[in-house]
Amino acid sequence: MIKKQHFIRDLAPGAKVDDLFVLAERVLAQKKDGNPYMNVVLTDRSGQIKGVVWDQVEQIAAAVQGGDIVKVAGHVSEYRGAPQMVIRAMTAVDPMRADTADFLPSTDLDVEQLFERLRGLTRTLQTPWLKALFDSFWADPAFVADFKRAPAAKMMHHAYIGGLLVHCLSMAVLADKIAAHYSGVDRDLLIAGAILHDIGKVREFTYTAAIDYSDEGRLLSHMVIGLEMIEKRLQAMPNVPPDQANLLKHLIVSHHGAPEFGAVEPPKTIEAVLLHYIDELDSKVNAIRDFMAKDASDQTWTSYHRVLGRHFYRGQPRSVVKPDSGGNDTPAGTG
Repeated sequence: MIKKQHFIRDLAPGAKVDDLFVLAERVLAQKKDGNPYMNVVLTDRSGQIKGVVWDQVEQIAAAVQGGDIVKVAGHVSEYRGAPQMVIRAMTAVDPMRADTADFLPSTDLDVEQLFERLRGLTRTLQTPWLKALFDSFWADPAFVADFKRAPAAKMMHHAYIGGLLVHCLSMAVLADKIAAHYSGVDRDLLIAGAILHDIGKVREFTYTAAIDYSDEGRLLSHMVIGLEMIEKRLQAMPNVPPDQANLLKHLIVSHHGAPEFGAVEPPKTIEAVLLHYIDELDSKVNAIRDFMAKDASDQTWTSYHRVLGRHFYRGQPRSVVKPDSGGNDTPAGTG
């Protein structure tokens, strides 16, 4: 077993590197003089860093592939205000010789407790066919193992082992509260949608040494995969009302809100509208908190978040609440 010595979050310009990382991305390009170079993204459980290979590019490129665990030698410089690794050597490492826990971030929360709380919510459902559907999912040990481990995204939110469970439980808790607030909302349907909306992500992603898209995920998306998983179980169940089953499926295909954001259809029921905004709320809060926790700036304002297009105000002397820190609004709370 090769022991990893340093993590990306601890690397600063000037540091020498001879350690293990995951090669998340690699792009070959040409300099103006025609000579090749390679841009890479390296990751471990603490984050990611961009890197560049200037020498022996073709030899190194032929020896490594995206997704490999690699041993990297080089040093850290600074490029456009951010750390960048200048790599002089990189070789693939047998995954069996490395501890994959070094490379994948994971939830700090107790996964078994989270799952039992989620199961407890499904036991409160009054709709027989929805209860039977969840019984079918929970009775499948292979599915449950994948569901407890899967991330909810590659980068933006809940992008860690256990992230899907954390996200779905948080959404289900919110759905339960919101269904009690608005009259005429089908509580059972909304909670079911909260738990099942991203179910296809157990197959959309691979997460052995790095979180990435599977071939199935890239070709179909988690919405199509999720519909297939749900439909397969519904077909094995008696007395499922087709119109009600369609309402559940609509929650799956519409939860991204609009076609430009990946929705097959826009939300067309009250429950679908609520689910979309619950998903937006939970994913955005998690993404912002994660960004604030990892941001290197120690100022009142964070650095610029390129995806969300703004700086975030930390305030003083208020401290940042890290994702999964066990605050009252996390799934571990009693809410």
